[in-house]
Amino acid sequence: MIVNEGIRASQVRLIDQNGEQIGIKSKHEALDMARNVNLDLVMVAPNAKPPVCRIMDYGKYRYEQQKKEKEARKNQKVINIKEIRLSPNIEEHDFNTKLRNARKFLEKGDKVKASIRFRGRAITHSELGREVLLRLAKECEEVSTIEAKPKMEGRSMFLVLAPTNEK
Repeated sequence: MIVNEGIRASQVRLIDQNGEQIGIKSKHEALDMARNVNLDLVMVAPNAKPPVCRIMDYGKYRYEQQKKEKEARKNQKVINIKEIRLSPNIEEHDFNTKLRNARKFLEKGDKVKASIRFRGRAITHSELGREVLLRLAKECEEVSTIEAKPKMEGRSMFLVLAPTNEK
């Protein structure tokens, strides 16, 4: 925001500290009015014709804005994406271990990206990989929803699961 002497416009539409419109004044008149009440002249709408300026305590305004931003940051939730790698011909025990990890991540509130990397000629049987991913999704059904269906990208196939219980 442009404040006091930083304002370049010769004419400004002025709003006083109570929010009432005073009208169009010269920059010098507006600055004098702001100084008389020990406040700052702040440009709030630079693209208007003429630019709109307001008489306010700029330091207090910035402090309030920073407080609001800090509060907003405190309330937002960071969602991480955890990746689980599977293979098209995975054994039962290995699958259960990966499934347990996926459920743990989902219950913690993270998204899970399950990926299968096809090696060599295994790419010709991509339907086996799709079945493994869909089985994982079905097993995690009560704690997650499918956000992105299984899709091929080069030699890999991905599936994204999002947690259902939002905290």
